[in-house]
Amino acid sequence: MNLKDLYIDFFISKGHKQIPSAPVVPENDPSVLFNTAGMQPLIPYLMGQPHPYGTRLVDYQKCIRTNDLDSIGDKTHHTFFEMLGNWSLGDYFKEESINYSFEFLTKVLNIPINKLAVTVFKGEGNIPRDDVSAKVWKSLGIKEDRIAYLGKEDNFWIAGDSGPCGPDTEIFYFRSDDEIPQKFDPKDDRWVEIWNNVFMEFYKDNNGKITELPKKNVDTGMGYERVVAVLEGVTDNYLSSVWIDIVRKIEELSNYSYEENPASIRIIADHIRTAIFILGDEAGIKPSNTDQGYILRRLIRRAIRHAKKLEITDNNWEVIIANMIIEKYQKYYPELVKNKNVILDELTKEKNKFDKTLAKGLKEFEKITNHLDDNVLNKDLAFKLYDTYGFPIELTVELAKEKGIEVDQLGFKEKFKAHQELSRTASSGKFKGGLAGDSEKEIKYHTATHLLNAALKVVVNKNIHQKGSNITSERMRFDFSCDHKLTDEEKQKTEQLVNKWISEGLNVTVMEMSKEQALKSGAECMFIEKYPDIVTVYSIGDISKELCGGPHVKNTKELGNFKIIKEEASSAGVRRIKAILE
Repeated sequence: MNLKDLYIDFFISKGHKQIPSAPVVPENDPSVLFNTAGMQPLIPYLMGQPHPYGTRLVDYQKCIRTNDLDSIGDKTHHTFFEMLGNWSLGDYFKEESINYSFEFLTKVLNIPINKLAVTVFKGEGNIPRDDVSAKVWKSLGIKEDRIAYLGKEDNFWIAGDSGPCGPDTEIFYFRSDDEIPQKFDPKDDRWVEIWNNVFMEFYKDNNGKITELPKKNVDTGMGYERVVAVLEGVTDNYLSSVWIDIVRKIEELSNYSYEENPASIRIIADHIRTAIFILGDEAGIKPSNTDQGYILRRLIRRAIRHAKKLEITDNNWEVIIANMIIEKYQKYYPELVKNKNVILDELTKEKNKFDKTLAKGLKEFEKITNHLDDNVLNKDLAFKLYDTYGFPIELTVELAKEKGIEVDQLGFKEKFKAHQELSRTASSGKFKGGLAGDSEKEIKYHTATHLLNAALKVVVNKNIHQKGSNITSERMRFDFSCDHKLTDEEKQKTEQLVNKWISEGLNVTVMEMSKEQALKSGAECMFIEKYPDIVTVYSIGDISKELCGGPHVKNTKELGNFKIIKEEASSAGVRRIKAILE
């Protein structure tokens, strides 16, 4: 029986209701490109909103993470992965949660207790050691030597600067044929984390004060691919039953064995699977030059390049692999069957489109790089590869890295800027900060969101952060973290401060720098993982500095009069302001 089925059946037997996997593209949340964790779609309910399925929930969730794309090709990383999770929303707490986990691992999966170890929060500052969890583990037969007490960095969870938070206990499995040490050392990489139980029992306010929550939640997560590999006794995830049939098929289609070229085979398997789940999602994402479509295009094209490296000549290779993956997952994700024709058509279309330019581009790349004077590919040559041969900068960088050549990425970004600005506002109509278009009025509203963000920090609380925005040519909507309804005085002072800055005629300046430099300079950013290594930073006088895609006005005097129309709740801990420019 599949691990997913065993997991769901077990928790249903404990009174949990199975909830469907949320889409990989978050619903009603333009601020992040993909769902990156099992708990992400459940944040409103962990913050206090009642869940229609009740207080005990279980699921398997589709997740996509592309922040470590360069790691794909090793034994353990994946862009798409499944997270098994169970939740208690103000229902059971530590004792029951740990008991359930232990029972599932030892009775359902038959893992010997001597192969298990755990970490527990050791206590820091005014938060005590989690003796309750430690006591439960001991009562279940986990010896003191197999319990490691760690600090906040390892065993305490909070989703930002403030909000619900609490200790967690992580469960480890000894993945080795070596003799099992009596004492557990969490730094010994033979011990692999397989499950994490987070206990949200405190609330941290904007001033750093921590109080106990009246309603406590449990949030657990178990990585499906990792646990299957552990149970099957393999140290390479791609040799587990999740992947092995796909790996063998790629070997059959290519001129190489897995042992000869594991990285390329892993990249093809991983990227085609992720592309299938993006294309199969009800959001209707297609390969493009913006947002999710850009990630999709990049994944497909990277898989194609590695198929070329493996000398795969079957013209139908992507359809063969895709059909295998769809069949493997169709029981759990019926949307893959429903959207099968779209998935196969888009994969083939993108392959054919890229095939036409890739061969020429690779020849041109070899020609260019064989005649470099200083081992650096300059911005003009990098842009030529993009403009003429459809090479995204990431592909050029990857190819250059293989030859020990540096690429002038910053110069390329400057040259590419006009195109980049256009692509960010076109296609799906989405914008990194919630901008829906690029008309003159919308550009003004976009600049006004930066002023409003800065004013709220001055008037209400310096720890306020933007949570999202939506702009039309008629009005702006701005969501921000705040634990209370704004008073009339706060609204009035905020409005007055924004208008004061507008009347002062502050210049809006723009700079490009590395993401690290930007953060060090104090630039504010919403969802840092969404941004590339080179970022654009907009400053308004000395009152606002933010990572942003733009575009903006040149001077605040262009904005006119700012007026708050409405202030209301958006979700737990998040307020919303609607405003206009007159």
